Amino acid sequence: MIERHITFKVLSEKTEDFEKFFIEEYRPAMARMPGFIKVDLLRQQEDPTAYQMVIRFESADAASAWRASAAHQALSPKLKALHSGSLLNVYEVVA
Repeated sequence: MIERHITFKVLSEKTEDFEKFFIEEYRPAMARMPGFIKVDLLRQQEDPTAYQMVIRFESADAASAWRASAAHQALSPKLKALHSGSLLNVYEVVA
């Protein structure tokens, strides 16, 4: 199982748009992918522009398929317009 943690620095005037985009567009598209397990969006308490997206897929191949999918490619420009930077860490779930 693979878990991807993506930290986003969301533009301060776009935090509501970012959350709405995640709930209405990004999560539903990802949930339709084979091998998808779950995705959560976390907002940091001390900095309301710092978000963490935590994504689980059954395998690295399933996660790669999501990143290569037409749905992800279509949503990426919208996502990029809402933040000023992101950082990705990928983990193998061991227990």
